[in-house]
Amino acid sequence: QVQLVESGGGLVQAGGSLRLSCAASRTIFSINTMGWYRQSPGKQRELVAAIASRGNTNYADSVKGRFTISRDNANDTVYLQMNSLKPEDTAVYYCYLDLSRLPRTWGQGTQVTVSS
Repeated sequence: QVQLVESGGGLVQAGGSLRLSCAASRTIFSINTMGWYRQSPGKQRELVAAIASRGNTNYADSVKGRFTISRDNANDTVYLQMNSLKPEDTAVYYCYLDLSRLPRTWGQGTQVTVSS
């Protein structure tokens, strides 16, 4: 089974930055998409950013211009650079992997807290 390991969460002041990482436990050769959802109390789970194998990216409107997703295809690792963080960004961030014709795989989640 493919497993995802997340890291990089923490506590920062508004305006600060964090970089999240998500690494797959084994090499992935198929076409795939990786990215992050986030969830905070009282809110529905939100797709934050995603990146396909060829580098195509998508962002939630709320993070455009502040977050950048990238990937290292050789190591099947995806990164989320989060700049100009706002208290509204506080959430648990869950990495995910979509492989063709297989169930979605989720990371363990990492807490991001942005103080006012």
